[in-house]
Amino acid sequence: MPHVPTRRSALDAPGVRTVLALGAVIGLVIGLSTFILHARLDPFADVHAYYDAGARLNAGRPLYEQPAGTDDADFYRYPPLLAIAFRPLALLPFETAAWLWEAVLLALFAATVIRMGLRNRWTWLTLGWLAAPVAWSLVIGQAQVAVTFLLAMGSPLGVATATHLKLLPALVAVFWIARRDWASFGRFVGWTVGLGVLSFVLEPAGSIAFLGFTDLAQVGNVENRSLFAISPVLWVGSTAILVVLAYRFAASRAGWALAVAASVFASPRLLLYQLSTLMATVPRG
Repeated sequence: MPHVPTRRSALDAPGVRTVLALGAVIGLVIGLSTFILHARLDPFADVHAYYDAGARLNAGRPLYEQPAGTDDADFYRYPPLLAIAFRPLALLPFETAAWLWEAVLLALFAATVIRMGLRNRWTWLTLGWLAAPVAWSLVIGQAQVAVTFLLAMGSPLGVATATHLKLLPALVAVFWIARRDWASFGRFVGWTVGLGVLSFVLEPAGSIAFLGFTDLAQVGNVENRSLFAISPVLWVGSTAILVVLAYRFAASRAGWALAVAASVFASPRLLLYQLSTLMATVPRG
């Protein structure tokens, strides 16, 4: 994220720091349990979606015509760019491809932590609090790890690339709009369009098909943490409030964090692992 100067606050009080640290320790224990659970039950579960999508492209089959249903881990619901990137991996046996992809995700996770700051106490507190979603993302090979890294970069290219992985990171651009940073916003738009053109050149049929493929029917029947599961009206209202807050306080120390949070909680299909992207809200120390 963009560098934000830090200052002492009520959160620096000894008692508060102890409570925050205890919360991180508890989160770490839950994260370890989550890691063990998913390592036993569904390791690399989401890699199947990317691998199978790449394999369909290699075979000349339509990207979004797939046997998996919207509630299945191997259902590919994303823009074409990730499937295109997976085409070389889809030429390998699945296990080999999955481990190579996992190595990439682990490298991106490490880079995210370094970007947050190894000497920044908020880095380690946040990692503790978010240990469960982080562990889940890593074990199942979720592209959310890449989204987190790209948003933590805080650059127009990073946000544009994340948008071509999962769409809703585009909401982070409200940060530049509110700050009248038209240069950064212009670069974001340029990179987004450029990556869209690249996707179209490499996979024209899939790029066109995606425009009519993504809709709210893909929310499915899952353990959804979004307000959409309670009421679509509540979801629309909460999303609007988050975007307005991100716009209103863009110039403050919380500006980037609010923009990232809006992009996370705006999802109508919000699974626990998606909260790992809140790592990108941590100001660099």
